[in-house]
Amino acid sequence: MPYFDAASSAPLHPVARQALQASLDEGWADPARLYREGRRARLLLDAAREAAAEAVGCRPDELSFTGSGTQSVHSGIYGSLSGRRRVGRHLVVSSVEHSSVLHSAASHEAAGGSLTEVAVDRTGRVSPEAYAAALRPDTALAALQSANHEVGTLQPVAEVAELCRAAEVPLFVDAAQSLAWGPVEGAWSILAASAHKWGGPAGVGLLAVRKGVRFAPQGPPDERESGRAPGFENIPAIVAAAASLRAVRAEAEAEAARLRDLVDLIRARVVEVVPEVEVVGDPVRRLPHLVTFSCLYVDGETLLHELDRAEFSVSSGSSCTSSTLTPSHVLRAMGVLSEGNVRVSLPFGTPAEDVDRFLDVLTWVVTAVRTKLGAPAAAAGPVTASGPGTASEAAGAGAGAAAGTGDLTVDSLGRLCPIPVIELAKAIGDLPVGGVVTVLADDEAARLDIPAWCEMRDQEYLGEHPVDGGTAYRVRRRS
Repeated sequence: MPYFDAASSAPLHPVARQALQASLDEGWADPARLYREGRRARLLLDAAREAAAEAVGCRPDELSFTGSGTQSVHSGIYGSLSGRRRVGRHLVVSSVEHSSVLHSAASHEAAGGSLTEVAVDRTGRVSPEAYAAALRPDTALAALQSANHEVGTLQPVAEVAELCRAAEVPLFVDAAQSLAWGPVEGAWSILAASAHKWGGPAGVGLLAVRKGVRFAPQGPPDERESGRAPGFENIPAIVAAAASLRAVRAEAEAEAARLRDLVDLIRARVVEVVPEVEVVGDPVRRLPHLVTFSCLYVDGETLLHELDRAEFSVSSGSSCTSSTLTPSHVLRAMGVLSEGNVRVSLPFGTPAEDVDRFLDVLTWVVTAVRTKLGAPAAAAGPVTASGPGTASEAAGAGAGAAAGTGDLTVDSLGRLCPIPVIELAKAIGDLPVGGVVTVLADDEAARLDIPAWCEMRDQEYLGEHPVDGGTAYRVRRRS
């Protein structure tokens, strides 16, 4: 069964399995003890630290092993903020950071700190100038991921790091998605990563803190891992994590080129075989193995179930899944279509024939789901990218339903994604050019998907206003 969700967790690398089995017999003792078994465990731990530090691009004494990537993120952010509390309590993050970063930021803000979120463009990339503008004299820390976990867009870490250094602000980097492909460039200060993202065992995280960075570990003091990860080290898992990181790095250049070709194939063919689809993320500055696209008029949960029945494991940021009631915060920040969202992230060694078969399966799966939901036939012509209107334009056009002759109101209150957009697409075809459709909806996804539909179909989005029980979204037929 093809597994296409390596961005969530990569399959255990064969080298990791071998290293884990071997170190179970050698690395069980306390590495802090001076007897033979302890010395043997310490040698394994030190060797793993040196290998991981080399891959990260830091000194061994700057790197600690934690219990997970999330623990590394929390420890890195809280420790940095605490270490620089005399400077201030202002934190800067991007709007598309991993949830572990955003949860840390929310907790910091709830405790009285201040927070600035830097917006991204439609590819999911931040502007270095916008980051620089967010820095203040009381900024204690800035955080920026090296690559986005949902759409694969690479962030300008090196440029932002230089701007942060000039402002004397440390930069925290979540490198979980990119570390398998190479070290993070630039003068970053703190870095976090997670072993299961590159084929190591779950339960091992990396936290690197550069010398000279003010850092105050949180919680009760502990003598292990520089106080940054209390508790007994899981040496077999740590050894396996370091061994697998070294192994994937040795394969990274050749495998990146091969997987990039497969992803390019998906990006090119998915718009040919599936009508009305939006491929999201930066087409060039991206991870080599990851591609995300959204399909109009598709129920995300049904789409994932049907792909699973066809033996393909993929992920989704759509709100139309049982695991979430709102669209992915990444897709929302980018302002792109969320319904029918599919993230394909290919693990090392993915054969080309699996990708070919996936594209064949995707075609009939999307068609079947659309037919089941009563979606309209695919619109003729290419997908366009005109900009949506503003709320002030909506006021100028007149508020409320039936504002002009032939205008229509679609009541989708109580109906979930993608039904509001399907009803909009059906209704607008019954109007003359210039007519307005008002869609009433209480599904959070509509706020993102209706403007995105307008961009894709070259219709004019007039804005929104509240109504009893939900929101009214107004769209004028342009063509």
